[in-house]
Amino acid sequence: MKIENIPADIKSKSLKEAKNEIDEILSKLENKDTNLNESESDYLRLMQLNKHIDELLKKRLKEISKNHNHD
Repeated sequence: MKIENIPADIKSKSLKEAKNEIDEILSKLENKDTNLNESESDYLRLMQLNKHIDELLKKRLKEISKNHNHD
């Protein structure tokens, strides 16, 4: 599974939107009636969303750090 190439529809999501989609996917994956093929694609999307959130947080941390150093 390759998560490095984050799709544009994920890259355009805000932190809150990405978190909401993650919550939806987790609920779906926790359902015992979910089939394996769907679960695999959901899991990949979950990992891509997680990577996107990680990148957003790193970017925000850099901004905070940069602003803090200028004070």
